[in-house]
Amino acid sequence: MIWEPTREFIEQTNVWRFMRRLGFEDREAFLSFSREEPERFWDELMREMHVDWFTPYRQVMDASRGPEWTRWFTGGRLNIAHNCLDRWSVDPHRIACIWEAENGARGELTFASLQADANRVANGLRRLGLRQGDRVALSMPMSPQILPIFYGCLKAGLTLVPIFAGFGSGAIATRLQDSGARVVFTADHLERRGKRLPLAEKIPPIAEHTVVVGSEPLFAGESEEFETVALDAEERAFILYTSGTTGNPKGAVHTHAGALAQTGKEIFLGFDHRAQDRFFWLSDIGWMMGPWTIMGNHLFGGTIFLYDGAPDYPTPLRLFEMIERHGITTFGISPTAVRIVARQLADAGGLPEMPSLRILGSTGEPWDEAAYLWFFEHVGRRRCPIINISGGTEIIGAFLFPLPIQPLKPCSLGGPAPGMAVEVVDESGTPVRGRTGYLVCTEPAPSMTRGLWQAPERYLETYWSRFPGMWYHGDWASVDEDGHWFLHGRADESMNVAGRKVGPAEVEQAMLQHAGVAEAAVVGVPDEWKGEGIVGFAVVRPGATVDPAAVCTTVAEILGPMFRPREVRLVAELPKTQSGKIVRRLLRQKYLGEPLGDLSTVANPSVLEP
Repeated sequence: MIWEPTREFIEQTNVWRFMRRLGFEDREAFLSFSREEPERFWDELMREMHVDWFTPYRQVMDASRGPEWTRWFTGGRLNIAHNCLDRWSVDPHRIACIWEAENGARGELTFASLQADANRVANGLRRLGLRQGDRVALSMPMSPQILPIFYGCLKAGLTLVPIFAGFGSGAIATRLQDSGARVVFTADHLERRGKRLPLAEKIPPIAEHTVVVGSEPLFAGESEEFETVALDAEERAFILYTSGTTGNPKGAVHTHAGALAQTGKEIFLGFDHRAQDRFFWLSDIGWMMGPWTIMGNHLFGGTIFLYDGAPDYPTPLRLFEMIERHGITTFGISPTAVRIVARQLADAGGLPEMPSLRILGSTGEPWDEAAYLWFFEHVGRRRCPIINISGGTEIIGAFLFPLPIQPLKPCSLGGPAPGMAVEVVDESGTPVRGRTGYLVCTEPAPSMTRGLWQAPERYLETYWSRFPGMWYHGDWASVDEDGHWFLHGRADESMNVAGRKVGPAEVEQAMLQHAGVAEAAVVGVPDEWKGEGIVGFAVVRPGATVDPAAVCTTVAEILGPMFRPREVRLVAELPKTQSGKIVRRLLRQKYLGEPLGDLSTVANPSVLEP
């Protein structure tokens, strides 16, 4: 164990107080209750989080149409914007957001001023002819201007469609066309590493209206008064796009009640929200973690920190200097981003002390132990637990995360999150322990996507057909002898070497044991003798010299000779999505000389050029 909470720490947490109110002192008993009595759990949690309803719900869950189409909080009427904005705006001094731009500009935004701006947006969209249920796209920098648009749309009962601003025009067009967005908000440009990157000119003329947001207030002539619409609990709030294995993005549909329940639960129980917190997750509004950060914290009137810029500009210390400068208490980041910064900071002793930090967070991919320990020791100073969460866009939250009251092993995700009936199963759907299996969810949860936008059959095929009655998430996972849960990469990326399956993350972690390797990725390729062979790609640490054959030997020594890569190629960078995930599919296609197809979802496509 690397983290052991003290009794004093435990008894100060939200989850401990919630457990005690329900009559639990044992964490596992509480988690079992949350899975076995979902109606009572979610009802009690909504009360504990003080979710405010215009009309109370009559029933917590209605699974009469089957688990795939479960409806939640039926009969209830609420609005995310009322819960996350309106009720906090009565305090003129309460800070909703502090922000900093790459060029050093910074500022803050109160809930009161944000409400006035959001009301103008809602009135302006109504004047454009938009009505409840219409879609509004948002492709912008991670700047404070996103917040009035975010809440203005929700106030008016419009559906938000966040789109990553780093996409190419083709990817943006696909999402605008699929969603049927009538309005798209954008900005003239992004700023990265001191350079202006065009944004507005990438927006194709598909929507009826394209609004380029500048420094002046949006819809400045509109009224600052707007009555937030009371919406059915199942009313659509977001369409969040995620990558599809067919190359066509999937539009995950999320509701006002479901999104609020899940994001609030995770900030409250997992990240132990407190009134004085300042919450910073390195993200983009086009990635699920952007809306997640906003809603989950603002439900409690909390303060979020937004940064728009490169994480290592002008120096690799940028993130940590901002944490110290702004008194950030909770900081989340992807493992890949940690590896990149750690590689640049050979002397970790140069990091600021960051005494304000209380809790660390991570998501996006499996950790390797070296990067995890660097984050724990040098950023958290061994005093902050890492709340490592895993779920996805399809549930706007996590299936797995550790509670802050439990001991932690390196790279662990703790276990099933409260209210999530998660299991690890074998090919037949039977639960397994001590070996790798498939991650599934055996019961519905409020934030599961209500189908896929305009593709109900694809939704059933993708998530509910592999194991009937279970949500199949597509991840490899395992539970060790002490009950700690771990992820091992995507199951659809697994390799079958001479009849033995292995996930890419396991081989990559072995490659990272070589002292000169900073980042690693592996793919499976056709092999005459083994059926499938392993090819590795390694990024070398600055100043190091790496013999590819020695990396192969390291893997063989750790995993056994069967899993020795047949080749390791040294590369300057690995292709990644905007959220930092390595795109192994493209590495495989390039290695085999196959067409790469659309690269619009890749943040650094130049690494794939000849």
